[in-house]
Amino acid sequence: MTHTTTSSAIEWPTLLICALCYGGFILSTAFADDLGLLLSAVILTVTLTLYSSFSHEVLHGHPFRNEAANTALVFPALGLLVPYHRFRDTHLAHHHDPSLTDPYDDPESNYIDPAVWVRWSRLRQGIYNWNNTLLGRMMIGPVIGLGTFYCADARALRTGDRRIVAAYLFHLAGLVPVILWLVWISDIPFWLYAVAVYGSHSILKIRTFLEHRAHDKARCRTVIIEDRGLLSYLFLKNNLHAVHHASPNLPWYALPDAYAARRDAILVRNGGYAFRSYLEIARLFLFTAKDPVPHLLRQTPKVGGRFRA
Repeated sequence: MTHTTTSSAIEWPTLLICALCYGGFILSTAFADDLGLLLSAVILTVTLTLYSSFSHEVLHGHPFRNEAANTALVFPALGLLVPYHRFRDTHLAHHHDPSLTDPYDDPESNYIDPAVWVRWSRLRQGIYNWNNTLLGRMMIGPVIGLGTFYCADARALRTGDRRIVAAYLFHLAGLVPVILWLVWISDIPFWLYAVAVYGSHSILKIRTFLEHRAHDKARCRTVIIEDRGLLSYLFLKNNLHAVHHASPNLPWYALPDAYAARRDAILVRNGGYAFRSYLEIARLFLFTAKDPVPHLLRQTPKVGGRFRA
């Protein structure tokens, strides 16, 4: 997969985002006594949300053409919970569009194999149904998503996957400077930092909530959300998600122009899967499930218990 087609070797808008991330981290933690804990927590939550979006840019080959230089920018594990290299590997696997939403082949799918679903208790089904509302996704989505992520990695570790071992060792090394900063320099209590980390995951769930749907055509599975507000910047324009999947090499700041230039064609291609704003999505799905949790379009068994349309 090619990563960048920009003419400049350095993408300065993305470097500016990097500076904002670390600037917000330093401001909210080292000056918490001056700012007050509430304002510090708000700044930190927003910062960590932006940092995750920035990490997404990095794994797609921005802002430098050199992978090691890009990785160095996200070495400190500010978000605490997700190893960067695991995020990179699973997300790039997610970009195989023919597998989008597949409960087995798409690492970021929120759908469940119908054969597995019918064996679950009503309580567990109820929890996952609640997770398919926007409010539920923000409240419990981080727990379900991280639990699924760690369980998948634990199963892979049992097979002796050394790439995963290396990813977690890198992550632990990246935690050291963050923890030392929080212990020796920061004015913010660790419990509040943990709340901000969870809050950032909750905000990110707003972006991922409708990014993909179950559809028999792969090109119709990815959404366009024409939001231009604060969330679109926190998500680095990834709300124009169909454009990103069609051209994952484009930097975040090029997505709006790419969409504007071919808006009608893009909306035809993705089957009109689009919303005007995140406010519209909240109005429609804050308390209402967006769709069934079992992937009802995929019921043909295949080897290993997986299924394919």
